[in-house]
Amino acid sequence: MSEDYDVVIAGAGPAGAQCARDLASRGYDVVVLETEPEEQFPRTSNKSTAGTFPSMMTAFGIPDDVVMNYTDSVVLESPNDHFVQEQAGAVLEFADFKWFLVDDGREHGAEYRFDARVTAPIMENGEIVGVEYNGSEEVYGKIVVDATGPSAPLAKALGVSDLKRENHAIGIEYELEGVDVSHPGFADLTDAMMLRLDHNLAPGGYSWIFHTGEDTAKVGLCYIQNDIHERNAREGFTIDDYLEFWMETDPRLHGAERIEGIQHRGSAHIQPPGSLSTDNFVAIGDTVPTIDPLWGEGIHKGMKSARAAASTVDACLDNGVADTSAEQMALYDKLWHRDVAPRMDSRLLMTHLLYLAPNERYDTLMADLRRLDENTLAKANRGNKAAIARLLHLGDLPLLAELAQTRHAPGLGDVLKRGVDETANAVPTPSWFR
Repeated sequence: MSEDYDVVIAGAGPAGAQCARDLASRGYDVVVLETEPEEQFPRTSNKSTAGTFPSMMTAFGIPDDVVMNYTDSVVLESPNDHFVQEQAGAVLEFADFKWFLVDDGREHGAEYRFDARVTAPIMENGEIVGVEYNGSEEVYGKIVVDATGPSAPLAKALGVSDLKRENHAIGIEYELEGVDVSHPGFADLTDAMMLRLDHNLAPGGYSWIFHTGEDTAKVGLCYIQNDIHERNAREGFTIDDYLEFWMETDPRLHGAERIEGIQHRGSAHIQPPGSLSTDNFVAIGDTVPTIDPLWGEGIHKGMKSARAAASTVDACLDNGVADTSAEQMALYDKLWHRDVAPRMDSRLLMTHLLYLAPNERYDTLMADLRRLDENTLAKANRGNKAAIARLLHLGDLPLLAELAQTRHAPGLGDVLKRGVDETANAVPTPSWFR
């Protein structure tokens, strides 16, 4: 095996494997180092809900045979109400999806080394030139990509990653059979992806039911381990306890049984990235982090970050005249903020507001979503401040004030002013806010 490559990628998740796939198809000499043994892959890294949208499938040439179920709608639930948005989606079999990316990359010439735990960067003259793995093994590359997720051994060592504990989100998911997806009194979840806002089930986060066909579904929850979670948490409850509690109290899950051997656990950080690159180096996927802060969708974002990294490699190594200086590698930062996660600050603000709100406000939110047009909702989801303001009520001002006092909130003053102006001429304030 060669020990010198154009690109060394640490991590074979969707971001790392897609980056290798893109680069190998362009003729670059690429090696991917993956912690898990090949015969077990991806047992411990099979941690995603794997909900995504046709735009990702089309953009990255993902075949239908890795899809568990195509969905027709997205349902948002509060404790006592719901909102249905017709929107096509896809629930992937995550392990099959990851193996497709690996196999396709190999067909294009990417080399994979499994059972290869990356431990540290190899440095020369203050710049990364390769990586150490499994304690004493070494491999070198003109450019190194960290796609290891929150562990981020390379990005942390280089000062690119600055993940904060208070922004750490954890999640757990079961795959169940015997789920009643059309139970009376609830939205019909047949061929739907449902997200529920309810502090009783996921304090400071959300829970979900993704229909995977017939009476089966992916059922899970996640939350950020911060002050909002602590305020609403049940004493002594772990994340496992919350999921068991939901299964015991939701009539749709009565009688449902876990599919043996299938449980997914994962974590990510919900925060803006600091730097994204430096000399000879970029960080992609959850290493950055790249996950969507509002609804936790990470596959499409991670794949986009992989493509932005591949484009950066192409620009830096084009025609054999290598310029991998920090200034040139910063192209990745520009592409990330333009194409991968535009308006990240506004979406983070919306995330904090959403999880800070009490359960009663979630019921009101469902009514707000029904009164607004689809264009406004789409803009709010993209982080448009004027559209976000249209979801606010005068009674939300205490939430905004608390957010301003307790955390850095870019653009909060602008949103607050817009919110006052918008709500002055909006529908009557709900009675619970008066």
